[in-house]
Amino acid sequence: MKVFVTGATGFVGSAVVDELLANGHEVLGLARSDRGAAEIEKRGARVHRGDLERPETLRAGAEAADAVIHTGFVHDFTRFAEVCAVDRVAIETLGSVVEGTGKPLVVTTGLAALDAAGRLATEEDQAFPPSLDYPRASDAAAQALLERGIAAELMRLPPSVHGAGDHGFVPMLIGIARRKGCSAYIGEGANRWPAVHRDDAARLYRLVVENGASGGTWHANAEEGVAFRKIAEAIGEGLGLPCVSLSDHEAEAHFEGFYGFATMDQAASSEITRSRLGWTPTGPDLISDIGRSGYFG
Repeated sequence: MKVFVTGATGFVGSAVVDELLANGHEVLGLARSDRGAAEIEKRGARVHRGDLERPETLRAGAEAADAVIHTGFVHDFTRFAEVCAVDRVAIETLGSVVEGTGKPLVVTTGLAALDAAGRLATEEDQAFPPSLDYPRASDAAAQALLERGIAAELMRLPPSVHGAGDHGFVPMLIGIARRKGCSAYIGEGANRWPAVHRDDAARLYRLVVENGASGGTWHANAEEGVAFRKIAEAIGEGLGLPCVSLSDHEAEAHFEGFYGFATMDQAASSEITRSRLGWTPTGPDLISDIGRSGYFG
């Protein structure tokens, strides 16, 4: 199977490329720059030059493939609403290509924005609609494709996809702890983050593509919820800094723009995903991985 992968040079996307190639698939990876093209070629994949902000290049890549995996996102948080709109257009464009073809289209969304009212979220739960506070529309765009009869697959990633080379939320917390001189959590630190190792997530993307276009929703979390206090303690230990509890007011000043993520509490189940696809995560858990995957180098 030839699979078109957006975000092919990213932390998750590059692992997906490796997983697909290792299992006999051909990969066409989206590259915006010469450097990205060289990285994709080095992995053994073919290069498709293009850009998430140029929908016509996405269309051409999807037309040339048997399946599409969309892991790309423009990580420019200075214009977050704008890049969320770019992502929505990208998903709509890819969906229009696969419509009526039977080609699988996997759209990357998140577990953090599910409307589960404090309980364990499942694959059957819906996401909150995009808003001015959080305009990311990946889940909503994929749902819109489903309403049009396009069997898009929703791949919901947890807040922490961890492993060597991670540049996501845990490294951001490490940076805050270094700047502030302590690692912190809020109150008792009982709020929970689901987590998965990047290799386990990559394997799930492959299984979803091989399963065919089903219009399914998939939860890519190995751990249902890791207490934020445990994460903060692991960071404090790794940096040799004290780990402290903060009040809400103190936490706003400590975490600054990261405060909303630091308060996030969204435990989630992946039992439906595991039973339907036979997915069994085997990678290290988040706390173990923080201590051994180069997070403090």
